[in-house]
Amino acid sequence: MPRKELLKNVRRIVVKVGSSMITENGVISDSRISNLVSDIVRLLRLRYEVVLVSSGAISAGAGALNRKREFLTIPEKQALAAVGQTILMNEYRRCFLREGYDVGQILLTEEDVKNRSRFLNARHTFNSLLKMNVVPVVNENDSVAIREIKFGDNDTLSAHVANIVEADLLIILSDVKGFYHDLNDPDPMETVYEITDDVRRRAGGAGSVHGTGGMATKIKAAEIIIRSGEKMVIASGREEKILSRIMKGEKTGTLFTGRDRSLSSRKRWIAFNMKTGGRVTIDDGALKALVEKKKSLLASGVLDVAGKFELGGAVEIYDSRGVLVGKGIVNYTHRELQLIKGRKTREIKDILGSAYFDEVINRDDLITY
Repeated sequence: MPRKELLKNVRRIVVKVGSSMITENGVISDSRISNLVSDIVRLLRLRYEVVLVSSGAISAGAGALNRKREFLTIPEKQALAAVGQTILMNEYRRCFLREGYDVGQILLTEEDVKNRSRFLNARHTFNSLLKMNVVPVVNENDSVAIREIKFGDNDTLSAHVANIVEADLLIILSDVKGFYHDLNDPDPMETVYEITDDVRRRAGGAGSVHGTGGMATKIKAAEIIIRSGEKMVIASGREEKILSRIMKGEKTGTLFTGRDRSLSSRKRWIAFNMKTGGRVTIDDGALKALVEKKKSLLASGVLDVAGKFELGGAVEIYDSRGVLVGKGIVNYTHRELQLIKGRKTREIKDILGSAYFDEVINRDDLITY
């Protein structure tokens, strides 16, 4: 299928740019940001909605204070992020205002997407900004984030932002032209339909001195996007009017395209953000019902229960061979599920009393891999 056809229904786009795309000689480049903004504005005037995920805060702070990023401690990097984020946002606001648009800053940590209420609050904020014709500019909250709540790179962050805002397309602008099957190939691959072990292996390698993401983090982002049923493009941010060219259907960069049908918002959150507190092992009959027949999980199909969780908690689902096959929100505590595992639904009332559910995990609260 022609790329233009694949992208014809795209309306909401997340654009991610790395530090190297907006800096020059280690400092924020006015001209590069101006060119990026002009390209985004072309999309806005074509009625696309755009969310921008931008790295560069630490580099901006380092440039302003004349510090070498590679020799900094973590607290010093966080301090530079606090200085640099204001510089970065001021530059974006200046360039967008010149084109008739305003910007809104959103700083996220991983905890903001793991917690369901914070995830939904973030979505409401994004949607409100977009309705106001304001361009959301997103970065990780580097000035306060600790290792336990960090995404670690903005490629991964951009994939989660795409899920928060229910974007149709994620575009990652990089200093490479796309994903190469082999380093000796003159051109990147046009399309990738599946993230295999071979693709992950070929994506090894770190980012530039001013960034944290290499191709491996971009492939991780692509895996999230493909499993969500959406699309992603890796392309060179050095090429003129690259965003406009992508949306015109030019075969530039590498397109990663997933399932025909997108996951619902709730299932995206279950798949990629929800913290799990235990595991449930199921038999082959239950596996077939979940994967092939798209049914709910019943107690009769549960072989074993591990870990501690309460009603409404999250568990990973494994088959009888120990393979992770899904994830879901349970209607029972770990104590109750131990009592009813393997039992027919009609037996549960006699075991637990009147307060019981027909399903251990309802289909709407379940995703399979």
